[in-house]
Amino acid sequence: MEPFRYHVFICDQKKPEGVPCCPARGSAATIEVMREEVAKRGLLDEVQITTCGSLGVCERGPNLVVYPEGVWYSGVRAEDVPELVESHFAQGRVVERLVNRDEAGLRAEVLSNRAKFMAAQRAKDAAGVLPDDLNQTLRAYMESRALLTALEFDVFTAVGSGATAAEVAQKISTHPRATEMLLNALVAMGMLVKQQGVFRDTAATGRFFAEGSKDNARPGLIHIANIWHRWSNLTDCVRAGTAVGHEEMAERGQDWTEPFIAAMHRNAAERAPLVVQAVGAAGDRLLDVGGGSGAYSIAFARANATLHATVLDLPTVLPIAQGHIDAAGLAGRVETRAGDLRRDPLGKGFTLVLASAICHMLSPEENQNLFRRCFEALDPNGRLVMQDFILEADKTAPKQAALFALNMLVGTPAGSTYSYEEYTAWMNEAGFKEVRQIRLPGPSSLMVGVK
Repeated sequence: MEPFRYHVFICDQKKPEGVPCCPARGSAATIEVMREEVAKRGLLDEVQITTCGSLGVCERGPNLVVYPEGVWYSGVRAEDVPELVESHFAQGRVVERLVNRDEAGLRAEVLSNRAKFMAAQRAKDAAGVLPDDLNQTLRAYMESRALLTALEFDVFTAVGSGATAAEVAQKISTHPRATEMLLNALVAMGMLVKQQGVFRDTAATGRFFAEGSKDNARPGLIHIANIWHRWSNLTDCVRAGTAVGHEEMAERGQDWTEPFIAAMHRNAAERAPLVVQAVGAAGDRLLDVGGGSGAYSIAFARANATLHATVLDLPTVLPIAQGHIDAAGLAGRVETRAGDLRRDPLGKGFTLVLASAICHMLSPEENQNLFRRCFEALDPNGRLVMQDFILEADKTAPKQAALFALNMLVGTPAGSTYSYEEYTAWMNEAGFKEVRQIRLPGPSSLMVGVK
């Protein structure tokens, strides 16, 4: 079966530093340019590009194989790709200067490299050497911390289209020597490029991390830098069974609140269309419990011209929400109300109550109490829609939900992530019927119950 005229397999298997591999020889750029060239020539429906593991000729990468002919190419740099796409894919002519024609020699090289690899693996195992994947996981915090520090200092704005380490240090008020070390590490990570002592943003970091870009995500990403400090206390939290040095959200300054709400707004703005589509008509009155930036209320109001929504959140949050509501031109239909969702009255007469990204911050008892009060706030036949991470029954999957339970351990007195069975039981105890889960793309799902 040949569903595509050409099927290209390009090696992209990363190996430990110092070990020959295609990524070390520039396969990422080769893959990127090949996708661009195939699209540019209108060949997307004829050429399927798939990244794959090692092809066994690592010293000669980047390597790729083109089927159905089974043509093996080696040393295909990004600058070679336009010629290869035009000649082979558009005109059906193999690029001879890049092709491997010695079939017997190629096979012998692949088998020899495989034997060397297996021998090395057996030797490492016999010596009790820590496997590469475990070692990489243990050290993963290094790259994360370097990037978070760069975001905290707004390095990518300072670097922009070109700056030396000394110039960057002057802009961000840091030590020149330390700044150069950080910038060099970011180059090694692929976050910056460096030529003759001048650093520049990559296309991706300039787009998502630099001020002035319409896709700048830095304001929300600072929240990750803030919670990184809490994660450094995980050992003490596991010993104590709760967050160490916890502060209630109302007690935290705007340096914490603004990045947190910015991060939540970015997530909510992305997921809101999915939630609105899954939930459907929200009736005429929506209560958005712990509504944060108001992104969900805004999305529901845009989808329903007769809907009036109330965003309930803390006084420190509401000015941020009001700014988004005003910008959306919905000040007449989306209002804000100060309140603590854990204890304050929720009101009456709502057709839909939304509790998004709230329940993981609460204990089981607090969630039971919240669901009871949500039930009381709804009109007959009104619905409670809860969005959050939902664990499988044994609480070991999905992985992101299991890890997020630790995020709640280090950041809250008694929060966690919970299972479908737990949410169903709590909603039934509150009086809700027809409780069901709606799975959405991404890390979180919905639980819906009817009064």
